[in-house]
Amino acid sequence: MFSREESRQLRELFWTSFGKSFPRKWLLYNTKIKGFSFKFHFDTKSALVALDVEEDLENRIKYWEKLESLKSILKEDYLPDAIFEEEFMLDNGKEISRIYLPLEQKVSIHNKNTWQEVMEFFNENMAKFESFFEDYEDVIKD
Repeated sequence: MFSREESRQLRELFWTSFGKSFPRKWLLYNTKIKGFSFKFHFDTKSALVALDVEEDLENRIKYWEKLESLKSILKEDYLPDAIFEEEFMLDNGKEISRIYLPLEQKVSIHNKNTWQEVMEFFNENMAKFESFFEDYEDVIKD
């Protein structure tokens, strides 16, 4: 078991190492669409990249319908194993819509031996997610 402080330090070290290993400016929250963001997630059990659609229900439905219309393109040309969940419940009880790709291997942010694999997974798959967004941004925003 790790203390809260040790866990915090490991998380901080992972993200610093990831930034140094794969130096680039990720899109993440800078989509220029309110409530529409890309996320990296890595904890003691799993790692994934995600596209979250939050905000009010009306906006969520509008953008989700556009993403659904592009689903076959995303899966055929970018991320074949992407999972679409219109109603995804976050740990804090908030409901969002999410498209995500989990890393299938067992990994933990507390295990440095899994870090390189997670970093490579993040870099490769978030780049594909962002390419999809850049290629279809006009359709999504329209």
